Amino acid sequence: MEGDCFSQAGTRDVTGIVKNSLQYFVIDSNDALEFKLVRSSADIDDEETSFKPDMSHQVYGDSEQIFGYSGLRIKLYYSACRLTTYLAHTFAEKVDPEKFEGVEPDEVIKPIAERIPPGYLTNLNDFTAALQKDASFKPFGEMKRRFKLDVDGEEKTYEVYLCDISATGFLEYHERIQTFILWYIDAASYIDVDDDKWRFFLMYEKYVVNGSPQYAFMGYTTVYEYYAYPANIRPRISQMLVLPPFQRLGLGGEMLNIIYDNYKDNIKVLDITVEDPSDNFARLRDFVDSKNCLKLESFQSKKLLQGFSEAMVEEAKKRLKLNKRQVRRVYEILRLHATDRSDKEAYRQYRLDIKNRLNVQYKKEDRDMEKLKKVLRPEEFAATMTVTSKDQRLESLERQYTELEEHYLHVLERLASADLS
Repeated sequence: MEGDCFSQAGTRDVTGIVKNSLQYFVIDSNDALEFKLVRSSADIDDEETSFKPDMSHQVYGDSEQIFGYSGLRIKLYYSACRLTTYLAHTFAEKVDPEKFEGVEPDEVIKPIAERIPPGYLTNLNDFTAALQKDASFKPFGEMKRRFKLDVDGEEKTYEVYLCDISATGFLEYHERIQTFILWYIDAASYIDVDDDKWRFFLMYEKYVVNGSPQYAFMGYTTVYEYYAYPANIRPRISQMLVLPPFQRLGLGGEMLNIIYDNYKDNIKVLDITVEDPSDNFARLRDFVDSKNCLKLESFQSKKLLQGFSEAMVEEAKKRLKLNKRQVRRVYEILRLHATDRSDKEAYRQYRLDIKNRLNVQYKKEDRDMEKLKKVLRPEEFAATMTVTSKDQRLESLERQYTELEEHYLHVLERLASADLS
């Protein structure tokens, strides 16, 4: 009996050692990945030019882990202009299946290779040689705006181009562009670029090498021009991405304003919408729209304090192509800005205004229940009734309001530090 106990404990100890050893070969895929936008061969060995993904679960699974290696580095490099792609990996040690009960290491390159266009390079010398072709690159489409920004004491020039699928060579270029969304846009999916209603706004940094201009890709936005009866269009912003090396410079706001400017004078455009905006995009959109609406007559403080009006809807739609739901949201942000929160009554009136709007969903629920009550027998009505209680409603309203106000205050904080000219 004692011998049996000793044998079982020994087995458990060996299993534990195997498991602990295997953990040594588990690495976070976000940590392992290394991206670069390479302008010259010097960038390849410069650690400061590297950047990381925000996520990798769309390629390596929900756990975002890769098993079988220690010291793993996955190198996904792009030439800055043409986005010629280099993919390779290095590691310090790889698991030996013979030593670990036949456990095989995970695939490293294949999950990426299946999601990027064919023709990527695996030899670093070939990639370095291909960088020379970037010198002849010219952006696709029509330039919509050129602007300059001071970045760390250096003036940089940026250009945004509008393009559609008719541009020669653009479809192949877009295939390389859209690979970035795998790492930076959750629930991302590649779009059907054969549809001629897609529009692409591409942003570049323009810089000079040996007296000649070159263009480094920085980010892009896709817009789908939906048909709207009878002969109008309703552009919908689908994806917006500014790559990490160029974030926190205000470029997302510039991009959004360029899109607005492109459509605001088009009489066929009813309004501009957004498809499933992320929290980050919602914050950006609220900031840009609030900043723009501050210049409109119907959004001045005196009128904001009088409540939401059709005049706001009409002016924002006519001047900025905003839809009614977004206009209401901007009104709430700017009314908070105009409200003296130290004035208890003024602040109470503001909260009531927002909560009345949030309460609409429950009023609809009540109306639906009244309709059911008229057509169902009492026992059928009792079986289907799922009315939210008064206490549940109040709790939900308070939670929704608190979350909204926190969001609105962040927008106003950014507005306070912005150039409103």
